[in-house]
Amino acid sequence: MRAAVLRRMGAAAPYAQSRPLAIESVRLQPPGRGEVRVRVRAAGLCHSDLSVIDGSRPRPLPMLLGHEATGEVVELGEGVAGLRLGDQVVFSFVPMCRHCDPCACGRPVLCEPGAAANAAGALLDGGMRLRDADEAPLHHHLGVSGFAEYAVVSERSAVRIDPDLPPAIAALFGCAVMTGVGAVVNTAGVRPGESVAVFGLGGVGLSAVLGAAACSAWPLVAVDVVPEKLALARDLGASHCIDAREGDVAAQVREATGGGADHAIETAGSERVLATAYASTRRGGCTITVGLPAPDRMFSVPAVGLVAEERTVKGSYMGSAVPHRDIPRYVALHRAGRLPVERLLTHTLALDDINAGFDRLARGEAIRQVVLFD
Repeated sequence: MRAAVLRRMGAAAPYAQSRPLAIESVRLQPPGRGEVRVRVRAAGLCHSDLSVIDGSRPRPLPMLLGHEATGEVVELGEGVAGLRLGDQVVFSFVPMCRHCDPCACGRPVLCEPGAAANAAGALLDGGMRLRDADEAPLHHHLGVSGFAEYAVVSERSAVRIDPDLPPAIAALFGCAVMTGVGAVVNTAGVRPGESVAVFGLGGVGLSAVLGAAACSAWPLVAVDVVPEKLALARDLGASHCIDAREGDVAAQVREATGGGADHAIETAGSERVLATAYASTRRGGCTITVGLPAPDRMFSVPAVGLVAEERTVKGSYMGSAVPHRDIPRYVALHRAGRLPVERLLTHTLALDDINAGFDRLARGEAIRQVVLFD
């Protein structure tokens, strides 16, 4: 099959010239026990992929990238019970063992064996099913490796969806929608009439705006540096839009929300933006951080405020989701018109154009781009 393989991190931009992702002929081994082979229909370009390409989130190499994707089950490994041939699935980029302490406590995105497998670039059982033209192993990206015509994944990494959902839209539920909406619904637990400020309006941030609007948050403040993204946020339900290049952002959020946001959601992956988000909350407010900064970045806040003002800071990985529960729910909300996620899709492209797509993403010129394989 054809696939996009990363062999070195830190290539210089523009990526259309340096071509960090090489389109190679790759061999995919059959699925093992508890695994399925999926014909990939669509795969989204995400900052989590870009952070591997630019080296800010190191991963074992060589690696077949891509984690936000959808496709059709075409082969079942031994012991697979929850999926059937022909099922349309969205991938979950944390495979979930269902037995470790986090899984047993209802927090499967923190699955310990799943995290270990992802860090090793392997599938849930520790195996690797990808080989290059020289039969050398290739690492899996977050248990998915969706920038390819086919993928072998653990059945725990695949969630069945409605078969008639367009692939370019379905793929978005695997990361952007699950992460952004989940941060609002699961992590923050936003209630009607509570104020929300969203910092960073990429695919995840705009999904958070959609989720907050669906929860009847008010006021709903959107913050970014790109005017076009701010305009789209207003179309999607934001009551106030703030250009972060102008003035004291935290003061503007506090003014818009009448003293500070009940919930501030940071999706930019910047410790500086996170500090601004924290400063934008009211007494008793909660700051949710979704973005992934480089591992050496540090964040500090006035310690006394955590006690005297009962402020909280919470991390939200993958939207604190239970994917087999949440993805079908969010798809249902989309079908009801409550989550118009199609507005996030700005580009579709062929696999051969993937490096140029990451140039657009790095320049902030795209929200969600999707590689189509049909």
